[in-house]
Amino acid sequence: MDSFLKEAREVFPFTQALRRDFHCHPELGFQEVRTAGIVARQLTELNMEVSTGIADTGVVALLEGSRAGPVVLLRFDMDALPILEETGAEYASQVPGVMHACGHDGHTAIGLSVARLLHDHRNELAGTVKFVFQPAEEGLGGAEGMVSAGVLENPKPDITLALHLWNEKPLGWFGITPGPIMAASEIFRVKITGRGGHGALPNLTIDPIVAATQVITSLQTIVSRNVSPLDTAVVTVSSLHAGEAFNVIPADVEIKGTIRTFKLEVREMILNRFQEIVEGVSKALGCVAEIELKKLTPAVRNDLEITQKVKEIAAEMFPESQVDTSFCTMGSEDMAYMMEAIPGCYFFVGSANHKKGLDGAHHSSRFDFDEQALPVAIALMASVVANLLKS
Repeated sequence: MDSFLKEAREVFPFTQALRRDFHCHPELGFQEVRTAGIVARQLTELNMEVSTGIADTGVVALLEGSRAGPVVLLRFDMDALPILEETGAEYASQVPGVMHACGHDGHTAIGLSVARLLHDHRNELAGTVKFVFQPAEEGLGGAEGMVSAGVLENPKPDITLALHLWNEKPLGWFGITPGPIMAASEIFRVKITGRGGHGALPNLTIDPIVAATQVITSLQTIVSRNVSPLDTAVVTVSSLHAGEAFNVIPADVEIKGTIRTFKLEVREMILNRFQEIVEGVSKALGCVAEIELKKLTPAVRNDLEITQKVKEIAAEMFPESQVDTSFCTMGSEDMAYMMEAIPGCYFFVGSANHKKGLDGAHHSSRFDFDEQALPVAIALMASVVANLLKS
C-alpha cells in the first residue's frame, strides 16, 4: 500500500495536468466529446480494450490481470455544470457559463491515474478491472443510460467502487460508511391553475398564488409531522413562478423542487402525502393541480463487507487521517443504479483547504479543491482494487 501512495505522488504532475486541462475545457452532460476522447486515448495507450460511445459519450476499458479472478468496476464521472466560474484560477473554465463545479474534472484525472498505476501492477492482479467513465451524472441519467447500454455485462462485475472529492470536509478526512450514504432523489413540478383577473378585483378571480403559498407551507409539515424523528427526509420547494404584472392575478403558478429520502417506506409515504396535500389544498381553494414527479436516483447503499475493507485500507494507509464511518449526505448520486445491481462501496475524500481558500461549496461558482487530495484518492482506490484482486 505504501508503494501505491509513493507512485500516486510520483504521477501527480500527470494527474494535475489532466485535471487542469479538463477544468479549462468543461463539457455538460452527454456533451463530453473532448473529455471522452482524451480518456479513450489515454486508456488505449495502456493497451487496454477500450469501448467508446457508451450512452452517447461514455468510455469503458478493461484491464486484465495475470490470472483469473473477480471483476471490479470503477466508475468516474466526467460532466460539468451550467455555472459561470468565478474562482479566478489560472486554469479557470474557458467555456462561458460552464464549469467543473463539483470535482468531476478531478474524478476523471483520478481514474486515468489509477489506470496507470494498476496497469504497472497488472501482473500482480488476479481478476479484471473495468474502468467506466460516465457522462451526465448531474441529474441527466448517465448511469441509467450506461446500465441500459450493458455496462454491467460482458464481463459482469462482482464489485463496484466509486469516490467523490468532498469540499465540505478538509484534506485528510475520509467518509467511508456502511449502509445508506447518499439519498434517493425525486424532482417535482407542480402547476396550480385558477382563474386570472385584475388585481383590484380579486373576488372575480380564483387566485392560484394564494393556493400555491398554502401548498408550500403545508408541504413543510410532511417532514415535521409525518416522518419519524428517527428517520431523515427533505422536501424542498426551490422555484416559484407566477405572473408578470403588478396588477394582474395570473391564471396559474408553477412550483418546482426536490424530495430526498433514504428508506423506501419513507419515500413512498412522502410521495403519497405530497400528492394528497398538493391536490387537496389546491382543490379547497378552488384550483386544479397538475403534478409531475421524476425519479432521479435511488439511495446509494454501501455493502458492509466491501466498505469495511475500504475503511481498513484507508486507516492503515493514512494513519493520521480521520476515517468517518457515520457520514451520510442528502445529496444524491446516480452511481446508485449500478450499486443496486452490484454490491460495492462509494466513499468520500476530503478536499477542502480553508487556509488556501480552496473551500467553495459544490455547485457554486467559486468551487475549487486542494489538488493534494488527488494522489490521496488515487492511492486509496488503487490499493483497494489491488487488495480485492490479490493472488
